[in-house]
Formats: sequence, structure tokens, C-alpha cells
Amino acid sequence: MTTVLCVPQWQGSGLGDSPRLAEGARLTAELAPADRVVTVPVLDTGGKPEAGVRGLDVLLENLRLTYDALAGIDDLVLTVGGDCAVDLAPIATARDRYGDELTVLWIDAHPDLYTPQTLRSGSFHGMVLRTLLGEGPAPMIPARPLVPGQVIIAGERAGDASEHEYLKKAGIRRYGVGELDRVLDGLIGPVYVHVDLDVLEPTEFGSLGYPEPDGIPAQQLIELVSGVENVVGAAITEHMPTGTAGDAADAEVVRRLATVLCR
Repeated sequence: MTTVLCVPQWQGSGLGDSPRLAEGARLTAELAPADRVVTVPVLDTGGKPEAGVRGLDVLLENLRLTYDALAGIDDLVLTVGGDCAVDLAPIATARDRYGDELTVLWIDAHPDLYTPQTLRSGSFHGMVLRTLLGEGPAPMIPARPLVPGQVIIAGERAGDASEHEYLKKAGIRRYGVGELDRVLDGLIGPVYVHVDLDVLEPTEFGSLGYPEPDGIPAQQLIELVSGVENVVGAAITEHMPTGTAGDAADAEVVRRLATVLCR
């Protein structure tokens, strides 16, 4: 059994039209071939900035609501968003369940390793992985953070100097777009697969808020994900339809990716 957990949260993003991420979350949920869909009743207000994070109060309430929803699900969960922060509770839950054996495969154009002190915009979706590793805004940090050896970053090509400094210091495994053939080497389960759609080549997939050039072709991403064994959870995030004719082709890419992750 597979459950899609739809989290139409947009407040973690810093874009002026970030509410479109809620539409992307709902569309992704419709495209995924799951046994059922559970939608988290997240707030739809902007919230207040606090401790270097935009809308921290709303994000905390949405996080609580997501944990509550997960508590009633025993199936394999495909989380769909929404901004990258929707994956905070699902990954923390997987960490609690599988302990040190869990590996998180973070497929993203950005490493999301900022802190409130290094990201001036305060957009939490740029801090999510750092928070999962125990160094984000205090109220958001899981009770049992990941350790660097549990994380593999793939497809990253747009990180800030402070993020790359942390990557090097922490010893996190990182593979660029040209190194994807190495990502699965020695990777054994249980594995949680996080996909931010901005990892894709933006001339091929345009439903993005933060497109980055020189990305991964859609077929290559689908093949990479299909090669991961013992997947215990997954997420598709940052789907942002444009309202143009290209949305239909982008939706087909999302459908194929969700089909692989729901297998």
C-alpha cells in the first residue's frame, strides 16, 4: 500500500507567487498512482518572521499538522509539495523508524544547507537539510537529527559558498550532474528519496520557481530513481505550474516520476 501525503505548503519559499506551489502539490497528488491521498490541512497565511525565518509561526503549525497526519499512516508514504520544507516531518519520522541505517538521497539543484544566519531572505526551504542535520532554527530541529554520513546529495549545482564549506567540513557525499553514475555505488537501504524538481533541466521542465541551468534530463532522473532499492519513503517537491501550455508535458514527467517512487 502507498499513501500520498499532500502538503500544499508554500510559506517556506521566498517567491512572490509562491502560493502556486499549493496548486503544484495538489496536481502532483492527482498524478501519483497511490492507493489513497491524505491532504494535510496546512495554513494559508503568510505568517510572521522570527529568529531569521520567514513565517516561522505558520511553518511550525504546518509541521505539527504534518506530524499528526503521519502518525495515522502505516503505508509507504510519498510526500508531495509544496516547498521543500514539507519533507521535514517525513524524513524525521523515517529517521526515528530506521535509525542509523537510514540513508537520505537528496536530489536537488540546491543543497538546502543554509542556516538563519547565512540566508538573508529567511526562506526556510533553503535550510531544510541543515535543519534535519540538527543545525537549523531551534524549534524546527527534529528530536533525533540525521548525521552527515546518512546523507547523499545528487544533482546539486547552485549552492552558496557557505553551504559548500559546510559540505566539505561535514564530509557529506555530493555528486554533481555529471557524476550521477556514481550515486548508487554502495547505496543500500533503507533509503529515503527526496526530489526537488528544480534538479531537472529547465529547458525541458519549466514548472519551477527556482530554475537552474545545466540540469538533469527528465529521463535520466527517472532512471536514477528507478535504480534505488529498498525505498522506504520519498517526496516530490517544488512543483510550480506556470499556467501555460508547457504544464501538460511537465505533468507527464511528474506522473512518471511518481509512478517509479510508488512502485
